Amino acid sequence: MAASSIAALTLLSSVAQAEPDGSGISDGVVRIAVLGDYGSGRDLGGPGSVTAAKLAAEDFHNTVLGKPVEIISADHQNKPDIAVGIARQWFDIGHVDAVTDLAVSSVGLAVAGLATQSNRTALVSGAATSELTGEKCSPVVTHWADDTYALSAGLVGELSRRIGKDWFFVAVDYSFGSAMVKDASKAVTDAGGKVLGVVRYPFNTSDFSSFLLAAQNSKASVVALAGTGADTVNAVKQTHEFGLQQSGQTVVGMLTFISDVHSIGLRDAQGMYIAAQYYWDQDDGSRAFAKRFFAIEKREPTKLQAATYAAVRHYLKAVQAGGTDEAKAVNAEMRKLPVDFFGRPAHVRNDGRVIYDLSLYRVKKPEASQYPWDYYEKISVIPGDKAFRPEDAGGCRLDK
Repeated sequence: MAASSIAALTLLSSVAQAEPDGSGISDGVVRIAVLGDYGSGRDLGGPGSVTAAKLAAEDFHNTVLGKPVEIISADHQNKPDIAVGIARQWFDIGHVDAVTDLAVSSVGLAVAGLATQSNRTALVSGAATSELTGEKCSPVVTHWADDTYALSAGLVGELSRRIGKDWFFVAVDYSFGSAMVKDASKAVTDAGGKVLGVVRYPFNTSDFSSFLLAAQNSKASVVALAGTGADTVNAVKQTHEFGLQQSGQTVVGMLTFISDVHSIGLRDAQGMYIAAQYYWDQDDGSRAFAKRFFAIEKREPTKLQAATYAAVRHYLKAVQAGGTDEAKAVNAEMRKLPVDFFGRPAHVRNDGRVIYDLSLYRVKKPEASQYPWDYYEKISVIPGDKAFRPEDAGGCRLDK
């Protein structure tokens, strides 16, 4: 055989050996678990997050490198101890390779910590705390939700220029609310404004009268609600009962989902400002995913559900490219690969923060809505490098 033919065969052989063949898939299955909130936050993630994860797997025909992709799920009941118990059983006995959703900051932090100890992947699409890419960062954790820094610093900077510099915060009394107020207060000061007051309410509050009266009496230009789910729905409805908007105050939902606006109704939600990385009617890429989601769930996806889809899709892409589901290796691959965020560019930083643009929206008046779920009017775009905390400012040390 000629030397050139031997060289060609050798090259082909080395290329074939370099191609991932699925042997790096532990126990022969890529198993992804959706650990979400099926209680007060059911509409934000819940069964819809499971649907989103399954749609991402369908993009790969439910196989990666010839190995099946399996999606399982459970309810963490908004309790970190229950979440950790479920995740530990998944990691130790159930051969789960990655866990996603993780709504509620305390749950996200607890399960991300366990994933680090267990060398499993955490794709955090629900929890908002910026600690996940700060002092609590990990080489096996990526953060897909728009976080407390972006939803405060980015949002505050934009609204301070447009609405007013005097702010009052009505915040839920747990780690998410505290992180949001901390980040937002600094942003208000940096923008030359003043924080005129902060009140904190217990999770799952139904009567916001005393908190909203304090906000109204402050005369602040902006009343910012740092809560989620049913708390946000109840609070926004009651702002109208107390006439905050009629008196000239602007209401901002710092972590508001389209399902919240749907529950509130445009009559009461109109004029409220929110920021989000995903809105179902934002562009062609967003509408394409929303169409598939709506066919199953009969409602439009929230930004949490959309982030779950994007996270699982990128994870599977990295497994395919790297030929393994071993956590450190696949997370390193995720940080190398560009992210296709519904047709828009995004990327994963070394600290695990997924960087994308945020949009500032104002909720439409009822008469401006032309079809079902037509709720948002885009006001501006907040570039990702402006919205998210600089990587060197978060305190992340992956060598710790």
